[in-house]
Amino acid sequence: MKEMMAIDWSTMPVPIDDGGASHLKGHPVPGIALNSTDGGTVDLSRLAGRVVIYAYPWKKRPDGPLPDGWVSIPGAAGCTPQSCAFRDHAGEIKAAGASYIFGLSTQDTPYQRGAVERLQLPYPLLSDEHLSLAKALSLPTFTTAGMKLLKRLTMVINDGVIEHVFYPVFPPDRNATEVLSWLEMRCGK
Repeated sequence: MKEMMAIDWSTMPVPIDDGGASHLKGHPVPGIALNSTDGGTVDLSRLAGRVVIYAYPWKKRPDGPLPDGWVSIPGAAGCTPQSCAFRDHAGEIKAAGASYIFGLSTQDTPYQRGAVERLQLPYPLLSDEHLSLAKALSLPTFTTAGMKLLKRLTMVINDGVIEHVFYPVFPPDRNATEVLSWLEMRCGK
């Protein structure tokens, strides 16, 4: 069964655009190998065509607790609904012009594999557990419960260059349809 969480977004704090991603559009993606849940590594700078990569902070295990104060952090909640929305729209996103779809977090690959299986994701998750990509691109981050995490954003990369950035992303479960609409307008599909 495909997992999906219902969240009342009206009760969640809305993230503001703090300018943390304003420098990314037009920036070349550095050649960094990221561990992938489908085995091996992925270097986003070497992928031809359009790549959609959504960064999310932290995905909890179904039986695990959230970090203290998680739901009060603007933009933190919603990793599972965002992933499920990309899962549900993956075919349409690819038909609209994306060659690849990836999720990205600072969680390690074994942890992420559980999410891929549980959520039946048709695309891999990439791990930036050492914050190599985050540092190289100066991606927006925050710290909670002793963890440095990515702020939620989505990048469209075209032939190794960041073409568009969705930031901040809220509510997360609508991000996939926003990306789809952008691709359809951009690619004329």
